[in-house]
Amino acid sequence: MTKMTDQIDMSRVPNHIAIIMDGNGRWANQRGKERSYGHQAGVEAVRRITTACVNLGVKYLTLYTFSTENWNRPIDEVTALMGLILTSLEEEIFMKNNVRFQMIGDRKRLPDEVQEKILELEEHTAQNDSMTFVIALSYSSRWEITEAVKKIVSEVHDMEELPQNIFKRMKTGGIRAEDITEEFISQHLQTNFMPDPDLLIRTGGELRISNYLLWQIAYSELYFCDTFWPDFDEECLRKAIVNYQGRQRRFGKTEAQVEEECLTPSPNPEQGSPTHSPSL
Repeated sequence: MTKMTDQIDMSRVPNHIAIIMDGNGRWANQRGKERSYGHQAGVEAVRRITTACVNLGVKYLTLYTFSTENWNRPIDEVTALMGLILTSLEEEIFMKNNVRFQMIGDRKRLPDEVQEKILELEEHTAQNDSMTFVIALSYSSRWEITEAVKKIVSEVHDMEELPQNIFKRMKTGGIRAEDITEEFISQHLQTNFMPDPDLLIRTGGELRISNYLLWQIAYSELYFCDTFWPDFDEECLRKAIVNYQGRQRRFGKTEAQVEEECLTPSPNPEQGSPTHSPSL
C-alpha cells in the first residue's frame, strides 16, 4: 500500500498549519481513565506532529491549546492543564529542531510560573528559523479582535492628546476612517508576526471552529477528521496535507483565472502556499 508520504508534493506543503487538538478527554474516557491522562497523551502527539512538520518543511505550526472559554472548566482540570503545560514546554525539544516558540493569548490570566516559562522560551528560541511553533493559550478569536479594537481606540486617544499640528493630515487629530484597512487591523492582532493559515485541521470528529483564528482563516482550507488528538500521528498529518493539495484555492477568483495564474511563479514563498499551483 502506498503511504501518504509518497503522495505529498513537497513543493506545495502548506506554509502554515493550524490545528484544533480535540478529543483528549474522550480518548481517555474510552480507556477508563481520567481526562488528565488524555491530556498527557496529547503532549506526545504535539511532539510527534511538531517533528513531522519540521521534516516536511512547514514554516508555521499553530496549536489551539487552551481557550478563554476553557477557564470555565472544573478547577481541578484547569490546574492540571496548567501544570502539564509548564512541565511539557521543554526548551531542548525546540532547540534540537531549530524551532522558534511563540505564544498568542491572554498572558495575564496565566499562572506566574507559566508566564515566566513562556517568556523564557520565546527569548531563548528567538533566533531559531526552521519553523515557528505557536501555542494559542488562554486564547479566543473574539477576545483577540476585541483587544485589537481597544488598542486602536487607545492609539486614537493618545494621538488626540498630542499637539494638533502634528496630525494636520488627519481630520480628527487621530486615525481617520479610511486608515482602517484589513492590513491595519491585522497589524493590531496577536498574530501580526505570521501569515494566515493555509490549512486548518480539527481532530476529534467535531465540525466547528470554536472561536479559533476567525479573522485569519477567512481563506484557509478546513480539514476535519474523527481521530482523537492522542492518536493523530504523522500519517494522519500527511493524509490531511494530501487532501489539501487536491483542492484548488481560488481566493474569490474563477477556476480559469487560477489556472492561468499557475503559469506565473510566486514572488515570495513566505506569503503562504502559492495560489498559482494547478492543484491549489
